[in-house]
Amino acid sequence: MKQIKPTESELEILGILWDKGASTVREVHDILSATKEAGYTTTLKLMQIMHEKELLHRDTSSKTHIYSAAVSQEKTQQQLLNKMIDTVFGGSASRLVMQALGHHHSSEAELDKIREYLSAIEKQQKR
Repeated sequence: MKQIKPTESELEILGILWDKGASTVREVHDILSATKEAGYTTTLKLMQIMHEKELLHRDTSSKTHIYSAAVSQEKTQQQLLNKMIDTVFGGSASRLVMQALGHHHSSEAELDKIREYLSAIEKQQKR
């Protein structure tokens, strides 16, 4: 399985395309520039590089090129999380969870979801 290794800036662009769907460079740039200073040509070059790295698809059938994510959000999140667990938490998913829960205020609804998820895992492992 090919490793997905987007940079922080590439992840920002992927996030926009996962949320918004296929978009032009201008549309992506307008969203990016609302939260950070970014030049249009920088956004364009970054998206071209992402296309070369096979992170984005590019539709060139019209004058304005349309870009879409070539990698799924779920697969990317899973690979990045696995890498973080291995490198930062010594391979221990429980250490990651404890760190996250210990330094983040979770709502009652979030805690209920976590309990449900843990219960489902326990049932699955007993089979």
